[in-house]
Amino acid sequence: MPTTTLAPVASHSRFALAGLATAMLLSALGAGIANVGLPALAHAFGAPFQQVQWVVLAYLLAVTALVLPAGWLGDRWGRRSVLLGGIALFGVASGFGALAPSLGWLVAARATQGAGAAGLMALTLALVAQAVPRTRVGSAMGLLGTVSALGTAMGPALGGVLLAVFGWRALFWAPLPLAAVALVLVGRLPVECGAAVPARSASLGLLRGASGLAGGLAVSLLVSCVVMATLVVGPFHLAGALGLDAARIGVAMACGPLVAALVGLPAGRLVDQWGAGRVLRAGLAAMAAGCAVLALAPLAWGVLGYVLPLVLMTAGYALVQAANNTAVLAGAAAERRGQVSGLLGLSRNLGLVAGASLMGAVFLLGSGVADPAVASPQAVAAGTRAAFALATLLALAAGFVNRAARTGTA
Repeated sequence: MPTTTLAPVASHSRFALAGLATAMLLSALGAGIANVGLPALAHAFGAPFQQVQWVVLAYLLAVTALVLPAGWLGDRWGRRSVLLGGIALFGVASGFGALAPSLGWLVAARATQGAGAAGLMALTLALVAQAVPRTRVGSAMGLLGTVSALGTAMGPALGGVLLAVFGWRALFWAPLPLAAVALVLVGRLPVECGAAVPARSASLGLLRGASGLAGGLAVSLLVSCVVMATLVVGPFHLAGALGLDAARIGVAMACGPLVAALVGLPAGRLVDQWGAGRVLRAGLAAMAAGCAVLALAPLAWGVLGYVLPLVLMTAGYALVQAANNTAVLAGAAAERRGQVSGLLGLSRNLGLVAGASLMGAVFLLGSGVADPAVASPQAVAAGTRAAFALATLLALAAGFVNRAARTGTA
């Protein structure tokens, strides 16, 4: 397949893309910045962990429940307008969270913040196809993937610094300047960029090629489930099987988001030059290969035996995200892109939730112990091998799903 000549990006497109990237960064930071403050919140409000964890759960549940309705509203009322509303709601809720006099108030603020983040998650991807030239859509998707990965990596680190220096309220004041920047930049998008298009119906008859949509959503769900293996199993393996201290565990865990951030923009450019299908297949192959090595690597390989295949797997994930998002949204009817983008966000969130439960259960089953914190290194390693063996199968399943979807839409 010959390479495609890339069109230059106009100045208005650069402003549009900067606004969308800032909105994506805001939602990624919102998801992770509060997690590090849970112990401090438990102390501040005198509440047990079971209550304090709702500061995190309220946000995630609101995003998951509302991301699809947010996309539908964008298609009906104008995507730029709904995105601006989501940013404003996110910012206001952050301020109320910072001022919270009680834990219940803070949980309510976080749920409202999640409602705003649902609009950010649904509509940033939907607006890309209208904000940049067609030959640059893959690069734009790659940039948004990079920004999302950076936000995910920065959230706990930034939250830790703010918590240590200013206290827990700073965790919720911090997003306000970024929300203000996002409002200004997104407000510069032309009105026709995301203007509402009269919907033919309120149903979810979204794509002309329904099998392509279903396949893309299934791929998104499966690869998100695979990625959760590194977040759920990784810390236990690094501590229990390899004997790393907390600082070194943090460095090793940061390799994944860092690689995804570095690969995101080049991945998007590859999509523009070589096509989404080819890049998607390469990404799925890299994910499966990385997971297979993690499932087979002996303890004698040490930290590199974990980090190097992790790098391969997360680089593959960045390729898959850029290619799959581009392919799914390219096939969507213009008036349905908000809903399709919302479905992509929903499938990703469901994959993360399912992956957390599934990978954790398989890890415990494979280790043969009830508490991995007191298990032997060999038992922890056995659990890790079981979890990544399943992750390998899921990555391969995503490849079969993608192939079946391409055959069905051919």
